[in-house]
Amino acid sequence: MTITLVKKILKDGSPCAKCADVLEKLESSGYMDRINEVVVADERDPESPGLQLAREHNVNRAPFFVVEREGQPPEIYTVYLKFVREVLEQDTHESDELKEIMKDNPDLDFL
Repeated sequence: MTITLVKKILKDGSPCAKCADVLEKLESSGYMDRINEVVVADERDPESPGLQLAREHNVNRAPFFVVEREGQPPEIYTVYLKFVREVLEQDTHESDELKEIMKDNPDLDFL
């Protein structure tokens, strides 16, 4: 299995805050060593490797993870907790995942 993390650099050259948060979580949990490659989606360069991956996989948010397993199509994860639960096998609670989704998508609302 190969795991690629795509993080974003904003047009003003600053790092994406959510990307920095996810990197910190990966480091503090000890999972960073499971990430094979970190690729940058630089908004100042439309041909940056991360933006190419985003276009290839039709992803419009960062950070995201590309998980490649032999003989299977790549899997894309845009929710950190879901990635941890399904790929890194750490138990997370559904409510934590829902909180992250709501935080990342303020335009969503509960029914």
